[in-house]
Amino acid sequence: MRNTADGAARRPWRAAFFFVLALALPGAAPARAGQLFGDIGDLELASGEVLKECRVGYRAYGAPNADKSNVILQPTWANGRTEQMEGGVAGLVAAGFYVITVDALSNGVSSSPSNSRLQPRMRFPKITVRDMVESQHRLLTRVLGITHIKAVMGTSMGGMQAFQWATAYPGFMDKAVALVGSPRLAPYDMLLWQTQIDAIKNDRRWNGGDYTENPATEFEYEIGALILTSPDYYNAHTTREQLFAEIAKSRDAYSGPDANDKIRQAEAMMALDVADDAGKVKAEMFIAVSKTDHTVTPGPALEFARRLGVVPFIYEGDCGHSVHYCQDGGMGAALMKFLAD
Repeated sequence: MRNTADGAARRPWRAAFFFVLALALPGAAPARAGQLFGDIGDLELASGEVLKECRVGYRAYGAPNADKSNVILQPTWANGRTEQMEGGVAGLVAAGFYVITVDALSNGVSSSPSNSRLQPRMRFPKITVRDMVESQHRLLTRVLGITHIKAVMGTSMGGMQAFQWATAYPGFMDKAVALVGSPRLAPYDMLLWQTQIDAIKNDRRWNGGDYTENPATEFEYEIGALILTSPDYYNAHTTREQLFAEIAKSRDAYSGPDANDKIRQAEAMMALDVADDAGKVKAEMFIAVSKTDHTVTPGPALEFARRLGVVPFIYEGDCGHSVHYCQDGGMGAALMKFLAD
């Protein structure tokens, strides 16, 4: 392997988790779509609090068929935005699907601490993955007039939303796809997100969330470098000198996603727990995990697959959570077959 910094080494925490479908159809040109918004009104949250004037961002690719049976919903990963997903949508569109990518709550596009007019910063209520899914359900049914879809599919936190969709609205989709996602974070995974929250809140710039400069930017690089790939992958792609140069860049030239947004999404992932709800699932599920994943450890997803009687796809490479950095080991082809059946 080359010993030069690549995307994983330079900015691992904000790396785009492109769907492996982009690899399945390499000749397809990248899709392009403008940012759209759906205003869904006040959203009562699982906590009983109300998210006021909730707004959901989305993009649409391809065209729906007459009965809208070709719709695929694709939620964003942690801190991700739909604009980052365009590279992986082309394969789905070329296969005849109408793809709606949707910005998860608190990603800086949909209603978030960083953009809320009535509940800014830490006055923004705590949300759950269930609330993300409810906002998306309202977008589809009340704004777009869609009452049933072919599939919901997501990567990382998008995969967590797929598990939540499959258990909260089991009759809404024919298929559900969770790539390196989880129905419930394992203790190691929760340690990661709590560490991020603590690093932000203990930073001198934090100021109770009313900061003027995004806190914990060095940490943004360091924790991503530690967990988004694997030790073997990182060592093969990064020199000792590059490591310190990248930490310096993180401190001086990179602000990253808004810290308050990150906190609310981290709390949402930590609160997710549908691990015991496999019996509610009606959709066919495609569950893929990475054996070397240090971000979303595969145990809970594998157990969910066992309860469903589903054979999971297990990626064996050393790319860890960032499976898009490596050859997909046949995952893209298997996924396309799953969607076509």
